[in-house]
Amino acid sequence: MARVLTPRAEDFPRWYQDLINKARLADNGPVRGTMVIRPAGYAIWEHMQADMDARIKEAGAENAYFPLFIPESYLRREAEHVEGFSPELAVVTHAGGKQLAEPLVVRPTSETVIGEFMAKWVDSYRDLPLLLNQWANIVRWELRPRTFLRTTEFLWQEGHTAHISEENAKEYARLIHKTVYEEFMVEMLAIPVVPGRKTKGERFAGATNTMTVEAMMGDTKALQMGTSHELGQNFAKAFDITYTSQAGAVEHAWTTSWGTSTRMMGGLIMVHGDDNGLRLPPNIAPVQVQIMVVKAGEGVTEAAVKLRDELKAAGVRVKLDDRADVPFGRRAVDAELQGIPIRVEVGPRDLANGNAVVARRIDGTKSPVALAEVVAGVVSALKADQQRLYDDALSFREANTVEVKTLDEAIEAAQTGWARVPWAAVGPDGEKTANGKAVTVRCLTRPDGTMPDSDDEADLIAILARAY
Repeated sequence: MARVLTPRAEDFPRWYQDLINKARLADNGPVRGTMVIRPAGYAIWEHMQADMDARIKEAGAENAYFPLFIPESYLRREAEHVEGFSPELAVVTHAGGKQLAEPLVVRPTSETVIGEFMAKWVDSYRDLPLLLNQWANIVRWELRPRTFLRTTEFLWQEGHTAHISEENAKEYARLIHKTVYEEFMVEMLAIPVVPGRKTKGERFAGATNTMTVEAMMGDTKALQMGTSHELGQNFAKAFDITYTSQAGAVEHAWTTSWGTSTRMMGGLIMVHGDDNGLRLPPNIAPVQVQIMVVKAGEGVTEAAVKLRDELKAAGVRVKLDDRADVPFGRRAVDAELQGIPIRVEVGPRDLANGNAVVARRIDGTKSPVALAEVVAGVVSALKADQQRLYDDALSFREANTVEVKTLDEAIEAAQTGWARVPWAAVGPDGEKTANGKAVTVRCLTRPDGTMPDSDDEADLIAILARAY
């Protein structure tokens, strides 16, 4: 196969951008830091969105939509929130040819505007829990944009909920973190993630606790794939989200927020991609199998159509490529670049022998298979290749994670991978030292990898790494 990408080992950032361009996933927008998501990239996002949306609804949340423009005064009601987002805000001061009486912020997140309406909609304990989610675009002014990873405008879902008690809010934030985010990353994206608790310095602005799922990329840097936040009563008090309890007392609600974004696309590329392009996990691939007519005539197209229909009947997402006028090699390279898990190639010689050639993108094998056995073989291969991608990513992470005992050792190890170090050996002061050397505490976990209930638990482990 002709080499069309910069090798990953030679220049990982260039490889990443080459892949996005050559696989026709996205292009740069006309405003610095914006992106145009092309059909091939958006189709992947749609599959991510559909699966995650089903999980969110299973957790009881309902979709809604809130305005893009937020009065600047809303953000100022929660001091820590506005301070955390101020450097990233895009502010509208003029509209309709006139200066606005109050500037409008283009939403960097929607806690404030949703808090305003939660206060309006919640009256009694019977109105709780209020479980909302929206799919929207977000604007955060990025100084160092990178397609999918950090863009001035990006797509995401953001959930916002209000609860009757702190315990209920905590339970729901953890439910989303586990059953929506962590399980989606593992089951659909085949990405092993470390679930953990953010340090106070890394928490979402205005949160009392932030839970994260962190993944190791192909260059050993970390990427935050999704976060779920406990907001305590901070936003409820700022926006007067109150309810009348069963006992007749007026109480402030407890709120949460949680989100994932098109950053997941960047993670998918950097975890599974190779020197030939993207490798899509079959569970998330818009096209799982591409039937390719090598050369038309002698019943080849008819046989390809029959295979397509049989695979579709078996529940496989399949596409027929019968463009015999386009060189086969070019079409095969494009399929590899776009990460289509399996190609089934049908040509006159194969057909004469009663075979088709099955080429598997994940393990790189290519072999003749009897036509009668193609469907069963493909279904089995898709399942095996989904698991293989996960296993390979997990092995890579384990091979590039080391156990250390001191902060200096952790900072050194983080130059080429991840470090697991006792949080007691780091602490807030050590975290600042690490940050000064471009290393961050990605999260805190218990020694067995489970989620801590607080930052003050004994024997917590800190994960240190360079990050996107």
